[in-house]
Amino acid sequence: MNQTKVAFSTVKPQHDKESAGRTSIRKSKATNYKKDRRRKHHHWLVTATYTDHETFGRVYLDRERADKFAARQKRSPVVLKTRIRQMS
Repeated sequence: MNQTKVAFSTVKPQHDKESAGRTSIRKSKATNYKKDRRRKHHHWLVTATYTDHETFGRVYLDRERADKFAARQKRSPVVLKTRIRQMS
């Protein structure tokens, strides 16, 4: 019986360096939501902060509904502030 021994080579790939040939990382630009034609609708995040510093958030597709929710939350005595942000 012939037994053959297999030798495994330890060849390292050429891109073993941490940077893998890149000198800097590309940073993405901020999106201009008004000119972005890929989106059919936008998302609006309404954040309410309560007197015990708890936060609650809700996402709306319509700015008017987000405004109504924020106004309704502001009427409550336990709400410190509300905020509406455009997410996308």
